[in-house]
Amino acid sequence: MNYLDSLKNYLRLDFTVKDEFVREIRGHLEDKIRELREDGMSEEEANATAIKFLGSPRILAQQIYEVYSQGSWQETLFAVLPHFLTASLFALRWWSNPLWLGLIVAGVIATVIYGWCHGKPTWLFSWLGYLLIPVVAAGVMLLYLPGDWAWVAALFYVPLAIFILVLVARQILKIDWLFVSLMMIPIPIVLGWVMVLSTSDIFLGSERVHEAASWIAFSFALLALSVATFIRVRQRWLKAGALLVCATMVLAVMALISNNALSLWAWLLLSLLALSHLFVPALLERGMRGKVTPDS
Repeated sequence: MNYLDSLKNYLRLDFTVKDEFVREIRGHLEDKIRELREDGMSEEEANATAIKFLGSPRILAQQIYEVYSQGSWQETLFAVLPHFLTASLFALRWWSNPLWLGLIVAGVIATVIYGWCHGKPTWLFSWLGYLLIPVVAAGVMLLYLPGDWAWVAALFYVPLAIFILVLVARQILKIDWLFVSLMMIPIPIVLGWVMVLSTSDIFLGSERVHEAASWIAFSFALLALSVATFIRVRQRWLKAGALLVCATMVLAVMALISNNALSLWAWLLLSLLALSHLFVPALLERGMRGKVTPDS
């Protein structure tokens, strides 16, 4: 049915809830059509009347979203855990300890694989962002290769990195562009700190990283609080607002401790990067959904 296809397209819920709800609506729709046919209507009239009874799929999807979009406290805990772990690494000065770093990386990989293979629950996207950070960080490292090697390596690596990011994002856009934003938000924060603290030594042993460790930990604690808000609120504008406020506050923290280390153009670039985690996924989803049949 075109109506159910449109409804499924407008529903911005994880696959498990979406499929279950569409099956439930299909059952109600078939029961209503059967009832109308028994009252003497033709099949075409019964279909049209039943669909009119349910209302616009776009409005129905919005109503359903506000009922099901609030995550449980257990989902909230799982979603904020990677941000608190990252904050703890810097607060406790453990980021340069290979054992702790290795355990956390292994935990992130295992958690992402589990979540991806078990219906892509909402909490997965917080973890997935940290799995993509090495992909982006490796590209930043290329800038520090000697001579022209940086540009040669970038020509090969950047398209590969973009391909990986787009490939992952396209799968998540099928659910909701806000989940792509949730996934991406650690990336501009990490790149922002690299820009603010970078010197000829950009590795984690840098003295500037040690000096800013408490502020870095604070920024990831802010991110955890914003993600908790994102999971618990029902309205989409509040979810987007939570991520936007987080990006703005982290930028303010970076500006506070940067000591004018960055130029105005660098700050404009960083601000654009911080906002890109919202408007880029929204534009991509708009393009994808625009190809789908409109309301029936």
